[in-house]
Amino acid sequence: MVGVAAVAISAAAHAADKPAIYRDASAPVAARVDDLLARMTLDEKVAQLIAVWDHKPAIFDAGMNFDPAKASGVYPNGLGQFTRPNDEKGSGSLRTQHWRDTRGTVAMVNAVQHWAVEKTRLGIPVLFHEEGLHGYPAIGPTSFPQAIAQASSWDPDLIREVDSVVAREIRVRGVSLVLSPVVDVARDPRWGRIEETFGEDPYLAGEMGVAAVQGLQGDSLPLADGKVFATLKHLTGHGQPESGTNVGPASVGERTLREMFFPPFEQVIHRTNVRAVMASYNEIDGVPSHVNTWLLHDILRGEWGYKGSIISDYSAIDQLVSIHHVVPDLPSAAIRAIQAGVDADLPDGESYASLADSVRAGKIKEEVIDRAVRRILELKFQAGLFEHPYADADKAEALTANGEARAVALKAAQKSVVLLKNDGVLPLDMAKVKTLAVIGPNAAKAHLGGYSGEPKQTVSILDGIRAKVGSRVKVTYAEGVRITKDDDWYGDTVELADPAENARLIQQAVAVAKTADHIVLVIGDNEQTSREGWANNHLGDRDSLDLVGQQSDLAKALFALGKPVVVVLQNGRPLSVVDVAAKSNALVEGWYLGQEGGTAMADVLFGDVNPGGKLPVTVPRSVGQLPMFYNKKPSARRGYLFDTTDPLFPFGYGLSYTAFDVGAPRLSTPTIAKDGAVTVSVDVRNTGKRAGDEVVQLYLHQQVASVTRPVKELKGFQRITLAPGESRTVTFTVDGKALALWNQDMKRVVEPGAFDIMVGDNSVDLKTAVLTVTE
Repeated sequence: MVGVAAVAISAAAHAADKPAIYRDASAPVAARVDDLLARMTLDEKVAQLIAVWDHKPAIFDAGMNFDPAKASGVYPNGLGQFTRPNDEKGSGSLRTQHWRDTRGTVAMVNAVQHWAVEKTRLGIPVLFHEEGLHGYPAIGPTSFPQAIAQASSWDPDLIREVDSVVAREIRVRGVSLVLSPVVDVARDPRWGRIEETFGEDPYLAGEMGVAAVQGLQGDSLPLADGKVFATLKHLTGHGQPESGTNVGPASVGERTLREMFFPPFEQVIHRTNVRAVMASYNEIDGVPSHVNTWLLHDILRGEWGYKGSIISDYSAIDQLVSIHHVVPDLPSAAIRAIQAGVDADLPDGESYASLADSVRAGKIKEEVIDRAVRRILELKFQAGLFEHPYADADKAEALTANGEARAVALKAAQKSVVLLKNDGVLPLDMAKVKTLAVIGPNAAKAHLGGYSGEPKQTVSILDGIRAKVGSRVKVTYAEGVRITKDDDWYGDTVELADPAENARLIQQAVAVAKTADHIVLVIGDNEQTSREGWANNHLGDRDSLDLVGQQSDLAKALFALGKPVVVVLQNGRPLSVVDVAAKSNALVEGWYLGQEGGTAMADVLFGDVNPGGKLPVTVPRSVGQLPMFYNKKPSARRGYLFDTTDPLFPFGYGLSYTAFDVGAPRLSTPTIAKDGAVTVSVDVRNTGKRAGDEVVQLYLHQQVASVTRPVKELKGFQRITLAPGESRTVTFTVDGKALALWNQDMKRVVEPGAFDIMVGDNSVDLKTAVLTVTE
């Protein structure tokens, strides 16, 4: 084995005698990668596959500043990636440890890059990565609505705009890779990570995912200024874990994978330049995704033609040992993962650190290492890091959370609100509302959801209402109840608030409400009651969809007063608020709306903004109905004794302050061949007295097929704005891609027959035309 190492070193030394093509910015990326790879020793190659996060203190001085000498001692062969440069010591809460501000992050990034470029043998810059789910979770950047809220906008153009801001606020700090978007199809609302997704439908998730990648990354390579590489995650099945608990097995077959979970990934890969995909924690049919060669090689690289890198989820390779028990130790985990196609071990490289020794021991070929290193180097060249490794602190401060970014955050929040019920109480009329009681555990704080930082400003719903009405309406406030003792997303322990204290707070709230003529009740979840459960001591999933704690008691006490009650939900997952929906005068789904959420909600409540969002998920009546999604199979949900199989609110549902008439679909031709296409036209008219937005949705269903088909599948949507009395014709194209199914031989084909083409403003209230497809 000494001979193998000697040959590798000799080859690297020989390459060093040649002109350094990899330093030539005008040379093709492939040639630069070839040249650099030929110069690298085995240890330098493996160093490119690992990162540092929790081990940061080992390369920092006493003041937690980067120490080049320590770094050279710990990482003598360089370093591939640096995890989350804005946090100081690795994993931990912003509330319990110091995070770097804009200047501090830029200073640290630049210090690391000076070391990498100037002090390592080949001068390979470090690739920094960060989260960016709905904004850069750091001190200062803009916080946008959570992903589930963004999906409620049904507006891909908005997603592109949001993620363009996210990208520039991250890139300007010297970070080139973002671990977003999440295109998992979420089919179990018990799962705490549902808030990170675009909902339950593969088509909607795909369209939003494409828009997110385009916003983050742009349409060209190398990356343009202000753009970052997106990471498509998590491949796959992650969104329907057994029992709804995070990282649980995905108990689904190949057909369900191909019909429901694969499409968003495939769409993004075919329609964008995405260059990073993250494997999922879960297993599928006994095989964890990080060692699933069928998934990562045959499907991702083979069928879809993906050419980019595959990166691990945090510690997922280590979990092949600790959770899945498919290998005995970390070196074995590293071998299986890299052979399956995983190119980088995040966040600390605990497993991949052993790969050089495994090569020397003859357990794995160096060419497997080369394949992974090549993809990481391609990312660095395409990011422009060899030419521009450093960041500018002045520019970063000027771009972070500026006026334009805040305006986008407000617009995104306004367009994400979903009106679920309204008996006419909304919009509130300041001329008629004398005293407004704003009550609830979520009224006075802007909850941002998981993967959030500390933006420069936040606006609670209470703040937004007070700013909106000024002195024209008297606004009173009561907390009503507390949900948990703390709401720190990072905190491991979750304790419910004291029921006795909540009983006292309910009494206070009732006293406040008695003096008001209208009530706005703000309830739901917080960052601890539904979140990513990333460890046995850090849980985030629930076996109930009911309101947590004494919130239902508070609602009942306020309903008993007989005053108009507008309920606003702030949450990251669907809530089974059956009683609240029945007894409230209006019900508004707000999700986590980001830093400007309070202003946006006040705009909606008082009619300055007409809500136009639609649900990206089905809202069940109870956890006993699960699994519940609109695109069920025909044999599902025959019925229950003593209850209904109908949801509380269906997928695609959302009301407006105006009314729309969505006409029946008109087909450009009643018959097409299998390789043909039809144009579907739909007339939409605003029949009300306010301008407003409507989302026209197109679904289809094959009446008879060789395999069972969902009762309906979303295949198109458009959000449009119409003035009072205005009409517009919306058109969709339905072709073989929309009509295809996976047959018994698991081939994607279009089968002749009759198809129901359905249009409407939600997944239930639909009008139908029949399309015939012939050979």
